[in-house]
Amino acid sequence: MSTQSSTPRSPSYTAFGLKAEAEPLAPGLHIVATPIGNLRDISFRALATLAAADAVLAEDTRTSKTLLAHYGISTPLLPYHEHNAAQMRPKVLAKLREGGRLALISDAGTPLVSDPGYKLVADVVAEGLPVTGIPGPSAVLAALVLAGLPTDRFFFEGFLPPKAAARRGRLTELAAIPGTLVFFESPRRLAEMLGDAAAVLGARPAAVARELTKYYENVRRGPLAELASHYDGEEEARGEIVVIIGPPGAEALAPAGDVIDERLRAALADVSLKEAVAQVAAQTGQPRRKIYARALELTREEP
Repeated sequence: MSTQSSTPRSPSYTAFGLKAEAEPLAPGLHIVATPIGNLRDISFRALATLAAADAVLAEDTRTSKTLLAHYGISTPLLPYHEHNAAQMRPKVLAKLREGGRLALISDAGTPLVSDPGYKLVADVVAEGLPVTGIPGPSAVLAALVLAGLPTDRFFFEGFLPPKAAARRGRLTELAAIPGTLVFFESPRRLAEMLGDAAAVLGARPAAVARELTKYYENVRRGPLAELASHYDGEEEARGEIVVIIGPPGAEALAPAGDVIDERLRAALADVSLKEAVAQVAAQTGQPRRKIYARALELTREEP
């Protein structure tokens, strides 16, 4: 695995129009989280690590080239993905044994989450070589904190099986987990996945987060069946998708009627009925039609 260049490389990066020299990097494998959409969601430590590394191991060098170019980083990129991982791991380990300084990134977000990096880290750890984590963006955590569902315990499943029977079988196995469930899903399978989840898990509250941190970021909340119906009735959802499903018994976590009434009254004092309904539906995760019906009742009750 060659990381040599014919011309000297400056271990530097550019941010906010200013060029900064990166400090020397300690030997070992450095696992670097990168933006999931918005290129500004990267830390100075991550930039310095990418700039000072001997090479950057990237899942897709075409995607990673854009990130490095944006910040004026000229570190060589080497492909490391599921199709070449078995051949690359021995070369990476050999470089690390020699005191090399390598950075590992994924297409976006935190490496090792639904990508092949964990096998490399396991081998590096087994040899007693140093591993350093540089934390940062994660689609899993970004979606979880926006969903409005319990966050004290959660289980990340990744992608469910593409076939309906296998998908329902896996959902049945996950049904008793006492925590919020987190999934990745393909746009073309989203409606089917939500429908199967509703059939297996019942009327649990859920959220669908799309294109997080990007221009068209969108989070839709509601019961599983309602979300399945929505996405079945519109054009194929686009972009990267995270689905969050509440834990067993989450139906009971829905705000009591007096809480909804209180929020509606506060909103109606400042905005139109339509805007108030939208606000409270987003805050509570309750169906908009339910909030709208209650808002009408409250306006009729007013003297």
